Amino acid sequence: MDITSHFAQSARHTTHYLAAGPEDGPLIIFVHGWPELSRSWRHQLPVFGGLGFRAVAPDMRGYGQSSNYARHEDYRQEEVVADMLELLASLGRERAVWVGHDWGSPTVWALASHHPERCVAVANLCVPFATIERGFDVLLSLVDRKLYPEADYPYGQWDYQVFYQEHFERASKVFDANPYNTVKLLFRKGDPADAGKPAFTSTVRRNGGWFGPLDAAPDLPMDADVVTEEDLRVYADALAKNGFFGPDSYYMNHAANADYGARGAQRLELPVLFVGARYDFVCDTVGSRLAEPMRERCSHLTETVIDAGHWVAQERPREVNAALARWLATTVPEAWPAPALR
Repeated sequence: MDITSHFAQSARHTTHYLAAGPEDGPLIIFVHGWPELSRSWRHQLPVFGGLGFRAVAPDMRGYGQSSNYARHEDYRQEEVVADMLELLASLGRERAVWVGHDWGSPTVWALASHHPERCVAVANLCVPFATIERGFDVLLSLVDRKLYPEADYPYGQWDYQVFYQEHFERASKVFDANPYNTVKLLFRKGDPADAGKPAFTSTVRRNGGWFGPLDAAPDLPMDADVVTEEDLRVYADALAKNGFFGPDSYYMNHAANADYGARGAQRLELPVLFVGARYDFVCDTVGSRLAEPMRERCSHLTETVIDAGHWVAQERPREVNAALARWLATTVPEAWPAPALR
């Protein structure tokens, strides 16, 4: 199944996207997070395109070949959602199935709560509804204080997000110093041995940065269970071209995102799939309360857990594809492609 490259352009914004499958197939849009690209969905696009969907994955603003902006506020969720609505319109569609991961998840949750008429159904990986898209205080309220005593870990596993607030220039400069080593270090599978231990993200401020006192990411071996050398080069080349300012700025808009979230629906009535990653100990939806607000506020929720880390769609693509396909076929049958007539 061929994957093709396209652009959706308006006077406001340009979105580059990858696509697979028939142009008239039911539309499914995959929304990536930090610090990724449309390429993050390389295992999903050909599969769903082959099933007869029109499968699309955009580069989000600040990434890849999509527009970049110079102000933190240009990366608030209200702007990102507007990009996705423009993409949908450029594709000539009224609605889509939306699938998100990491920072793509709050975008998909916001689409569902602010624009349910543009959603057939929504699915998200790792980041549950009514959490980060509602502001940092919500995340903080759900920290497991047995694992993260407030005296030692005032911000729990979300400490790294506060580091952006306090030392944005330092955080971005260290990533920018060697984008290749940065992504090579970040894209790693989950480790069951880390269960019950504080996540490394909980001590970023205490350590003086993501990599402690180092001014660039250390050179660690590639994790071939998540990425290939070609994948790393594509990620790194895009980040070297654009820099980390845009990707990191997503973390600088918690107050604006909370205000925006408060104006949306507080309960979702459309079909929802949530895929948790058992060994994602930052977005811990297995051993903590992080998913509780979602369970209380989604009327038609399907949940599954995959034995993987945070980069679940890249680490366990077959399991993610199977979960999505099973949910669509059984829970959202109207979204399934019609059989070809012969």
